[in-house]
Amino acid sequence: MTIRITKEHAGAGLLDLVEEISGVDAAVCLQCRRCTNGCPVSAHSGSSPSGILKKLQMGAAGELLDDEMIWLCASCETCYARCPMGINGAAVMDALRRLAEDRRAKKPEGNMPLMNRILLATMRAFGRTYDLGAMMLYKVGTSTYFKDTEKVPMILMKRKIALFPALAADRKAVKRIFKKFGARKVQ
Repeated sequence: MTIRITKEHAGAGLLDLVEEISGVDAAVCLQCRRCTNGCPVSAHSGSSPSGILKKLQMGAAGELLDDEMIWLCASCETCYARCPMGINGAAVMDALRRLAEDRRAKKPEGNMPLMNRILLATMRAFGRTYDLGAMMLYKVGTSTYFKDTEKVPMILMKRKIALFPALAADRKAVKRIFKKFGARKVQ
């Protein structure tokens, strides 16, 4: 895969911002592609985890923040488990999503950014995700109020999702994390 970086897209300082937000030293990536070989979503994207890290190392801010892969990442941490250098690719993708939101980068088609915001909002409120609440917020956000509603009773009956949110044991710690990382402004 050839990576082209044009002068107008060069992103000075993006690597430093991502490292500050994620706590990951992306510069140590060896480009061994073990992360890509294990990634369950790289086949569905035009990019790969190793490609994202290479663009990050090269300062390709424009291409990176517009890349669909940062929104497709499932944060499964398979890349982290496979990386010989211990790079947490999921944390890097989270940082890139945050920067894309802050810089109002081009959004991918579909509702991936909406779902990301909804899941983070339920985590902020309850200390963990609340599936039924996230589903309802997604329905409101996409204006698909009655689509698939016939499935909800069966899902509830089989206890696949909870009717009420389960609260995290230490919600104060979760609130501190959101306060610490949510308050930081990114340029």
